[in-house]
Amino acid sequence: MEFRDLFLAAAGAAGSLIGLLFVAVTIAHDRLTTIQASRVRASAALSAFLNALAVSLFALVPGIGIGWTALTVSVTGLLFAVAALLSLMRVRRSQPGAIRDAAFLVGFVVTLVAQLISGVVAIQHPNDTNPVQTIAILVIVCFLIGIGRSWELIGGPSISLRGELTDIAREGWDEHKETPSDARP
Repeated sequence: MEFRDLFLAAAGAAGSLIGLLFVAVTIAHDRLTTIQASRVRASAALSAFLNALAVSLFALVPGIGIGWTALTVSVTGLLFAVAALLSLMRVRRSQPGAIRDAAFLVGFVVTLVAQLISGVVAIQHPNDTNPVQTIAILVIVCFLIGIGRSWELIGGPSISLRGELTDIAREGWDEHKETPSDARP
């Protein structure tokens, strides 16, 4: 199987990242008990890492097609995503930052739908490597999603172009307000 090395590495990485996530959950325990969005972040990271782990491990089992695994974990992930979105909608008034987390979950849903479709294609065409390649890429995407959620869970700094441009504009506005109008040329 030409993807064996990739799935072997992915399984090891997923196991390690799940262990590190448990450490992050321990560190962020206070936030997890009071802020719903933090619980969703932790759960989303775990779901993404478990997706990558399950797909990778089952891909290594000789004679088992990856299609059924991809289909099963994507459906499970979609059920989680729907529950998480409902949870965030429930707390959106008391925790307004939950909207950003909902947008992130939509990205996860897109990944899971692509995985589901690729799983179905892999089941229908077991000798076609294209859906397997797509699933392998989606395993990597799940890692990126899980890492992003974990970073937010521990309160890692966030730097974005939009945020920086907003800060620059604010600083310019503050300087403009502080300069007396008669001091301007």
